[in-house]
Amino acid sequence: MLHPQPLSLSDTKFCLIPSPYNPRLWFLFILLALQIFFLSHLPSFLHPSLYTYSSSSNSSPTLLLHHNSSSSNTNTSTNQCPHGKVFVYDLPPYFNQHILHTCDDLNPWTSRCQALSNRALGSAAASLAGIIPDDLIPAWFWTDQFVSEVIFHNRILNHHCRVTHPQSATAFYIPFYAGLAVGKYLWTNSSTAKDRDRHCDMMLTWLTKQPFYQKSHGWDHFITMGRITWDFRRSTDNDWGSSCIYKPRMRNITRLLIERNPWDYFDVAVPYPTGFHPASASDVIRWQTFVRDRRRNALFCFAGAPRKEFKTDFRGVLLDQCRDSGNSCRAVNCSGSRCANGTSAILETFLDSDFCLQPRGDSFTRRSIFDCMIAGSIPVFFWQRSAYLQYEWFLPSEPGSYSVFIDRNAVKNGRSVKEVLERYSKEEVRKMREKVIEYIPRLVYAKNNNGLEGMKDAFDVAIEGVLKRFKDQQHPSFHKCSPCCAAATATA
Repeated sequence: MLHPQPLSLSDTKFCLIPSPYNPRLWFLFILLALQIFFLSHLPSFLHPSLYTYSSSSNSSPTLLLHHNSSSSNTNTSTNQCPHGKVFVYDLPPYFNQHILHTCDDLNPWTSRCQALSNRALGSAAASLAGIIPDDLIPAWFWTDQFVSEVIFHNRILNHHCRVTHPQSATAFYIPFYAGLAVGKYLWTNSSTAKDRDRHCDMMLTWLTKQPFYQKSHGWDHFITMGRITWDFRRSTDNDWGSSCIYKPRMRNITRLLIERNPWDYFDVAVPYPTGFHPASASDVIRWQTFVRDRRRNALFCFAGAPRKEFKTDFRGVLLDQCRDSGNSCRAVNCSGSRCANGTSAILETFLDSDFCLQPRGDSFTRRSIFDCMIAGSIPVFFWQRSAYLQYEWFLPSEPGSYSVFIDRNAVKNGRSVKEVLERYSKEEVRKMREKVIEYIPRLVYAKNNNGLEGMKDAFDVAIEGVLKRFKDQQHPSFHKCSPCCAAATATA
């Protein structure tokens, strides 16, 4: 009699598809599939879209950090980030958030809280109604010129090339509000050199303990310093400003400033923040159309104030020429603080003029350059260092394509600015204005932390430039050397 042989595992055939005649197996199969689906999609169900640094003070601005989930993904596509990825240090709040919370004390004369409200865009510019299209009024604010540190911090946390693991990064961002920190000490006679350097010294002590700084000595690190470079270049204790840039541990860190030292490789000039913060690319296009079609009644204009304390005050010379030019020139008197953070009179004057005169300000640059160009007016420069040696990443490479340069000494000796500008034909003026309008996106900072869909603003251009710079530094032909050597190489 034959007895059935027991089956071994090798004799058993497994079928992954349950039999249609076995309902229990179908039920188990469906249950397993649902579990796999929910487990694989769990992150998308739990992902938080927002976190907030809260403040106990209602008068203090709150820093809202909106996160884009893709920006924190260490597997960001190389095609999206061809020049590398950036890691943002989580600094102790003393170096950024605490500074915002003490906004009442950042200026010896007045509170800075309003200027730092709305994620540092400032208060809404509702008084522009009737001057600009109604649908673009929400894109305009009274923005302070010294808030780029906060703007960059908010934006970089949402950048698509940001990673949350430093091992994946090729660039490291330091969100220290150096300009806001030192600003409170610049105008008081009682402040000491130690006061003005305190925040920077403490930040560098923290930074130099970080392994990725120790690895590169700062060559792949960068920071936004929201003032002009000269505010951080104090040579002696009795001089103006902080000595932060001259600190040895800052030597190799790339610095984004609203005015650079053209002979320092590590200084990069970025546009001054203006009042226009478009929420979308369509806002930009709408604004470009508006300024292109604008009827302009004045040949040129000047917004500024004379410096009577200077014997050879060049601004006074320009104001005199403007006054003597009759209806060909419009002037806005900015004596005192009348033009702080922009006014409707300034914008309207730029919108009505073909050219805008841009002498140097307290330093070689001034925010008015960008207010002027955003209004579609053609800038007239008198110093090379006002723009041509500053904002190379953001302006056309050919200065004559978008601006006019007049030798200031010739003007002092009697050359008429009006006569120089009258020599340009209508077609030449149209072409220059069109070039100015073309570059408007690169001169503004978007309203939203995610930027402008399909269009690069000033922040995008700056971050792309830094990442490309760091990638180029890895090339065998790049020689890392002292700042003086690097500056000579950069300007050769």
